[in-house]
Amino acid sequence: MHASAPEVISLGCRLNIAESETIATLIAGRDTVVVNSCAVTNAAVKATRQAIRRARRARPDAELVVTGCAAQIDPASFAAMPEVTRVIGNGEKLLPEAWASAEPIVVGDIMRLTETAPHLAPLFTGQAFAGHARAFVEVQNGCDHRCTFCAIPFGRGPSRSVPAGAVVERIAALVDAGHAEVVLTGVDLTSYGHDLPGTPTLGLLVERILRHVPALARLRLSSLDSIEIDDRLADIVTGEPRVMPHLHLSFQAGSDMILKRMKRRHSRAQAIETVARLKAVRPDIAIGADLIAGFPTEDEAMFADTLALIDDADIVHAHIFPYSPRAGTPAARMPQVDAATIRTRAERLRTAAARRKAAWLRGLVGTTQAVLVERPGDRGHADTFAEVRLSSSGQSGQIVSARITAATDTHLLGTIA
Repeated sequence: MHASAPEVISLGCRLNIAESETIATLIAGRDTVVVNSCAVTNAAVKATRQAIRRARRARPDAELVVTGCAAQIDPASFAAMPEVTRVIGNGEKLLPEAWASAEPIVVGDIMRLTETAPHLAPLFTGQAFAGHARAFVEVQNGCDHRCTFCAIPFGRGPSRSVPAGAVVERIAALVDAGHAEVVLTGVDLTSYGHDLPGTPTLGLLVERILRHVPALARLRLSSLDSIEIDDRLADIVTGEPRVMPHLHLSFQAGSDMILKRMKRRHSRAQAIETVARLKAVRPDIAIGADLIAGFPTEDEAMFADTLALIDDADIVHAHIFPYSPRAGTPAARMPQVDAATIRTRAERLRTAAARRKAAWLRGLVGTTQAVLVERPGDRGHADTFAEVRLSSSGQSGQIVSARITAATDTHLLGTIA
């Protein structure tokens, strides 16, 4: 990479990816490296520090700016790193004036924010996403819930939503720029709209997008809180072919006692019922889920309930997190499970999830899948988010019809029809 070319290194969630695209436009033409950090676990914070050190070794003369959740929660520790030039908070990172400032720390009180940043303005068209087959659009930020293990509300602030009109304009511009798939992102996506006039829901937003952007081929939703999937949203997900049959659900655990201690708002039975209700209408829906191994007080029976949830809820895209205590959270003060047990349980969850996914992929052999081609052109994802490796190259960003000829434990093999 040319020494003066700007670079954004994005860690963590899809929301960070969406915001990193905007940051890239704000630092255009500068010899700047930005690390957009994650704080979801201690491991994520460690990965952020490693990324900072690698970036400095690769770009010894560049301005190095750290932003994101880890920087918002603990700005002083990142400002103290000799590799770091400046720290910019989550509430400021999409504001041009923050990037024009010379202050070493530009971090405000995230809990006082009441609006999303003005990054959906016409300035930010689809051009920033030129390197991606799918485009990410932030429609919500922050979280008003207080799960006992989670530090993210302190990095993202209160829940706040982008007005539907601005979302529609943004997506229309992305489609005009050539994007066939758009992903709606947020910290707590299903809380969308409670702070807007008329309190619109996520379902209403999706309906409006589909109605006003008829050229949008594929709309995908990022992580959802299953307890907030109302009838309207369920009907859209199961009945609208342009909404992808792939839902990532924030389950976290399969034990009612652990869910209670996490301050989650659903039960094990409700999680299973949600999946059953959706799949009864649209059987091809692929379920993803976050699951935490070794939450404080978790015994073997409680863990067994989480392990069984992979099969009971037909989870084929599992994200497994070994529990790590985050400073200042209630769970950090609970009786902890020993580290070796946490590692073992996380590995058992990964093994079970891999088995479930492999069986699901084998069941797709012989089908024809619509695949969004991604760079370098010989791979992409089906509407269920199954990865497909293609026998020949297609044009990145295009949707092709692929005949699935074989499956590995992790992906499908296909031939463009």
